[in-house]
Amino acid sequence: MKLLFDENLSPKLVAALADVFPDSAHVDRAGLGSANDGTVWEYAREHGFTLVSKDSDFHEKSFLHGYPPKVIWIKRGNCTNKQIEMILRNKAEHIQAMINDPDAAFLILL
Repeated sequence: MKLLFDENLSPKLVAALADVFPDSAHVDRAGLGSANDGTVWEYAREHGFTLVSKDSDFHEKSFLHGYPPKVIWIKRGNCTNKQIEMILRNKAEHIQAMINDPDAAFLILL
């Protein structure tokens, strides 16, 4: 499972979750740190990533454009990197199911 973490999430998540989500990346390390959402969307689509974000922009974009890429929206207020890591670890099976589901475009994690 290849996740692309949006700039509102820590780049440290890539290493912290490498055992569960290998080949993941962060927009900063992909040279997209200040890129607009459309550019990030295209990059994810072209490189087979599932986008992960804490804001609703990509979730809304998935309604307009469908997928790929698929989107994971972490709908949480302020929380630590460790909390985000644990949310993604605990929902790894749900994330895999969404990625494999040909009818699913996004997953909201609370």
